[in-house]
Amino acid sequence: MRDVLEQWRPVIDAEIERLLPRTVDEAYLADFFGPASYAYSAETIQRALSDPVWALLDRGGKRWRAVLFLTFCEAFGEDPEAYLPYACIPEILHNGTIIVDDVEDGATMRRGAPALHHEYGVDVALNAGNAMYFLPLKIITRNPGDLDAETRLAAYEMLMDELNRTHLGQGMDICWHNERAIDLDEDEYLEMCACKTGCLGRIVARLAAIVTGQDRETELGAARYAERMSVAFQVADDVLDVETSMEAGGDFGKGVGNDVREGKKTLMVIHAAEHAPAEDVARLEELLWAEENTDDEVREVVDLLDAAGSVTYARERAEALSEGALDHLDALALEPEPAERLAAFARFVVDRDV
Repeated sequence: MRDVLEQWRPVIDAEIERLLPRTVDEAYLADFFGPASYAYSAETIQRALSDPVWALLDRGGKRWRAVLFLTFCEAFGEDPEAYLPYACIPEILHNGTIIVDDVEDGATMRRGAPALHHEYGVDVALNAGNAMYFLPLKIITRNPGDLDAETRLAAYEMLMDELNRTHLGQGMDICWHNERAIDLDEDEYLEMCACKTGCLGRIVARLAAIVTGQDRETELGAARYAERMSVAFQVADDVLDVETSMEAGGDFGKGVGNDVREGKKTLMVIHAAEHAPAEDVARLEELLWAEENTDDEVREVVDLLDAAGSVTYARERAEALSEGALDHLDALALEPEPAERLAAFARFVVDRDV
């Protein structure tokens, strides 16, 4: 699966660059955004939009959402390269949410470097992140797939529904983050993941189904697979952060134990709050609520989660969610080879080690 992602990543980046060039000039601005009423400042827009966006994209990221979209197109019996511009939509949206989330979470690092708001300022980062919610809509407007008006409308409406729902998930996450008490249950946490992380997965699957002309039942079946797989990804990602901390011993870098430092209420934290001794839960709440954590305190949180069996529980839950995604996939009539790659995606999100 890693080889597939590496193969497609430069192709996806080249397509994103057609949407937002690394070097912005007046000709691009007039073509993409329409003629200026007075005069665009290409140099300013370069510094405010293109530079920070590409600074983030060039740091890495697997582009798996874009590749998943293309795999779905192939699984529906279509040539994926014919729909390549649309693959950029979930990828750009994802990176936009990363920029905004990092501001809201007070994150310090992203992909091995300072979070964009530390490098470019909160104002520039927020503007760039918000712009990435809207830039992909121009793909549908410019209609590279020569879609009919009804299909384009269906894509627009789907994106609006899903993007509204993702803000429900982010709002839940923010409010829990701003409360000291661990006062939520597993279903509420999973719903937050389904709204926040699952939204982009559903966009991938539904957009592929819409642009390739699949029926409604197929669209929703693909979306159920993608949502389960995305929630499994989120839970596994949280586990990976803790497992990396466990492997690091006491030698923590800035990229280790981020979820603990940010005070996130993960599935492991919820499980520990329900199963650990009361004094351990109180200590867990104290450490997660702290403005800053030392390396020793990060280690203490990790030890508390491990002692409560919460790391093992969350890992098993992620694996069960991945298996559930495969059940939804099996219910779809898909081309065999790309269907197997879709199954490999569901396994990859819980088996990866980076």
